[in-house]
Amino acid sequence: MYVGLRVVIFLLFNDTNTYDALESVGFGIFQWKISLLTGLSWIGDAMEMMILSILGPQLHCEWSLPGYQVALITSVVFIGMGFSSPVWGNVSDKYGRKIGLTICMCWTLYYGLLSAFSPLYGWLLGLRGLVGFGIGGAPQSVTLYSEFLPVKARGICITLIGAFWSLGAVFEVLLALWVMPTLGWRWLLGLSAAPVAVFVCFCYWLPESPRFDVQSGHKEKAIATLARIAEDNGKTLPQGTLVDYKQNDRGHIKDLFTPQYWRTTLLLWFIWFANAFSYYGIVLLTTELFQAGDLCVTQGAKSEPQCRSECKYLTSDDYKDLLWTTLAEFPGLLVILLAVDYLGRKKSMAICFFMFSLFVLPLFACIGRVTLTIFIFISRAFISGGYQVVFIYTPEVFPTEIRALAMGTSSAVARIGALITPFVAQVMLRTSVPFTLSVYCSCSLLAGIASLILPIETCGRGLQESSVIQETGGQTATSRQPNGTTPSMVQSGQ
Repeated sequence: MYVGLRVVIFLLFNDTNTYDALESVGFGIFQWKISLLTGLSWIGDAMEMMILSILGPQLHCEWSLPGYQVALITSVVFIGMGFSSPVWGNVSDKYGRKIGLTICMCWTLYYGLLSAFSPLYGWLLGLRGLVGFGIGGAPQSVTLYSEFLPVKARGICITLIGAFWSLGAVFEVLLALWVMPTLGWRWLLGLSAAPVAVFVCFCYWLPESPRFDVQSGHKEKAIATLARIAEDNGKTLPQGTLVDYKQNDRGHIKDLFTPQYWRTTLLLWFIWFANAFSYYGIVLLTTELFQAGDLCVTQGAKSEPQCRSECKYLTSDDYKDLLWTTLAEFPGLLVILLAVDYLGRKKSMAICFFMFSLFVLPLFACIGRVTLTIFIFISRAFISGGYQVVFIYTPEVFPTEIRALAMGTSSAVARIGALITPFVAQVMLRTSVPFTLSVYCSCSLLAGIASLILPIETCGRGLQESSVIQETGGQTATSRQPNGTTPSMVQSGQ
């Protein structure tokens, strides 16, 4: 089909390098298009997550739910995500990034719409858990996207993909401000699935990663995708022959614990845990502390409402303040854009964790609503920025053969943190505000230290194709062939 197209490839241990082909076509129109499409899945993910801080207070009053049942509405979503994230990662490593992402988004759309018709608490709990099972695959959009990016653009581009998450969170608050006073929470659940529906309609355009196609032995598909990228970007591919390397043995958990990766894996799992625990904690604390009013937040706990008449629905002022704190996502992205390539991934993550802890500290004091909003805004800016850095670092540090699995398992560990945080932010808070804030500060400080002691800095480092072959700064590592010869460039004529 693509006569005359050739790709320069280095042959290492019979492996294939798509690095030079992707670097030659650079960043252009193709990457902008795939940014928008994968960004839709990210918007949908953010809206399904943000709705949890709105749905809880509403059903707490409307269905007269005790505190632990309100927390379960949030936790059951993260339980579903925790179970499914490694599954979607394994599917993406074995059958393709596109297949894994498309199936999980279809699943999310179906059960997201069904949950809007939940007649009882048990039904809502089960259906939201199934929504969580689908959302667990959303991080694979970052895996897919990262495998189309040249080295110099990867840090900035993956950070900008985080802007779609921020947009989704803002859209959800604006949608709630419009829908909740008139149409109610069922309409909010249904309309929140709209971005996922748009993604499902256009996912046929989504290409498979050429890196995955090379490793799965689909050379012609990889060539076709590279040609498509070159055409959209107005570039030409260098001459040469694409040598395929089929690797069937992919996506095993044990590969994350080889001598090369076990320390990175364990440290990253804790960092993901702390990120989710702290991020969703500050999101849930926002509505909880706003509902406490302008009283000193440390003068004891809020009393548990005993009847429906004692409940407090979220007011328009609550939604507006929630919107202000949600807008903190954008300054967080700006901080990371300035730091991630200048300071490196490790230091950027550490700074975000340390600054989050620093700006949570004033919440221990007796402060009013305006001051409370300001400090929550700054705290959320830093923790959301740190979340974006770990999304950059994880696909960079692991090779193609286990990249999706690494993202999936890391996301699963993050969901454990997100699962626990409602019981801290919504239940423990009613017992002791200072102890609750101390838990978040301590966890974030430890995560900052873990970030600094990660073994590998990936800034400026090319994506690895396998655990044997490393591409660093555009140069392919020199290895020896099984017959003792050095690697050679495979060229072709006609």
